[in-house]
Amino acid sequence: MTRSAFRRWVWVHKWSSLVCTAFLLLLCITGLPLVFRDELADLLDDSLPYVSVPDNAPRVGIDLLLATSRNMFPGETVIFTFVDDDEPKIVVSMASSWQAYAKNRKAAHYIKFDAHTGQVLKQNRPFDADGIGVLAILLSLHKDLFAGLLGELLLGLMALLFVVAILSGVAVYGPFMRKLEFATVRAHGSRRVKWLDLHNMLGVVTLAWTLVVGATGLINELSTPLFALWQQTDVKAMLEPMRGMSTPSAAEMSSAEAAFETVRAATPDMTATSIIFPGSPFGSPYHYVVWTKGRQQLTSRLFSPFLVDARTGKLAANVTMPWYLRALEVSRPLHFGDYGGMPLKIIWALLDIVTIGVLGSGLYLWLARKKSVSYRSKAASGLEKSRATTVTIKSPGVAG
Repeated sequence: MTRSAFRRWVWVHKWSSLVCTAFLLLLCITGLPLVFRDELADLLDDSLPYVSVPDNAPRVGIDLLLATSRNMFPGETVIFTFVDDDEPKIVVSMASSWQAYAKNRKAAHYIKFDAHTGQVLKQNRPFDADGIGVLAILLSLHKDLFAGLLGELLLGLMALLFVVAILSGVAVYGPFMRKLEFATVRAHGSRRVKWLDLHNMLGVVTLAWTLVVGATGLINELSTPLFALWQQTDVKAMLEPMRGMSTPSAAEMSSAEAAFETVRAATPDMTATSIIFPGSPFGSPYHYVVWTKGRQQLTSRLFSPFLVDARTGKLAANVTMPWYLRALEVSRPLHFGDYGGMPLKIIWALLDIVTIGVLGSGLYLWLARKKSVSYRSKAASGLEKSRATTVTIKSPGVAG
């Protein structure tokens, strides 16, 4: 690498890092507890406990729970129903209307049922009516800075700069360490040299992880426009033959439980997890959208939607997800280490802490260098003034 090319890489690394450092520190700090968000959610959950039943105990029908929900909140619209495959719970989400939900997704509320007894374990008012929980605050900060799509795009840009900083750091590391062994930390240098070596060592050791987390974070921040693109292209074309038909009312809809079972029968190698009801801005005006996922550890985070005609109950389509949404699905568990159980989560948390150290040391190095440059500049300025004063004092004597 030529000297001019090396300087350019150093410039790219310095400024890409500096621009995104404050945001990345926030993301690392909020991301640390979010790695354990499932465990923390269970710890903070104030729901009633599940009733103890035999392992082969039957579950309550979805239709019965939907009828219970509508009786509890007459006139409201069912948004979706979630059937947990890990715990015996079924969650029904409702809102005053589709229009209210489309305008503000926080207008929805949910009812949590015991899947074996049908007992209401917990219900809440609209999302923020009872105040936002700690995990919700952390997730919103981590996802969009409480700024919606604009915040997502800003953090996406910061993630892109982070990837640029990592790659430029790799380009700089080789020439910088050409006379030193890999990951050397010089113990006899100045404080700034030690911090520089520590920064380089931590950065190169965590290189693969930071690149994965940075790239998956960038993809995750693009989820809103990616889903919007899918809805405006593939989904719109798929629903075109039914355009002009009215959205079925609750009285016109066939059994949601039957739709669920229809998809289960058609996909024996997958697990059905939720039903989005007709009229959703994130679904179809005419169909139940039944989401399924794989049964294996590596495929349990890959979701596929099926359309069931809400009026007839017949399976209408298996929707093929485009490659960019598949990439999004893969990136989500990779970003939080959420596919290998607790051991992987602990590793993710430790690497997150190391990354905080890399970011902090990089910020310290920039501030220390800036202070050093300022000190040298003042010292040079003082020396010039001293020389000028000396010349002025001696001039009369010389002239005499």
